[in-house]
Amino acid sequence: MIIGYTRVTTVDQNLDRQIILLSEYVCEKMVQEKFTGNTIDRDGLNSLLVVIRKGDTVVAKIFHD
Repeated sequence: MIIGYTRVTTVDQNLDRQIILLSEYVCEKMVQEKFTGNTIDRDGLNSLLVVIRKGDTVVAKIFHD
C-alpha cells in the first residue's frame, strides 16, 4: 500500500499544497497531521504506525515557506 503523510506545524498553514503533490503517487491512504510541532505526541503519525505493514511505502514532501 502507498500511504501519504502530510503535516503542518502551525494553525496558519494548510495541507492543500502537500496533498496536491502527493496525489501524483496515487496514495491509497492519506494520513494528515494538523498539530503544533511543540509536542512529540502526534496522532497522525501514531495512526500511520498502526496501519503500516512490511512492504508499504510512505510518501511525504517537505516544504519550507
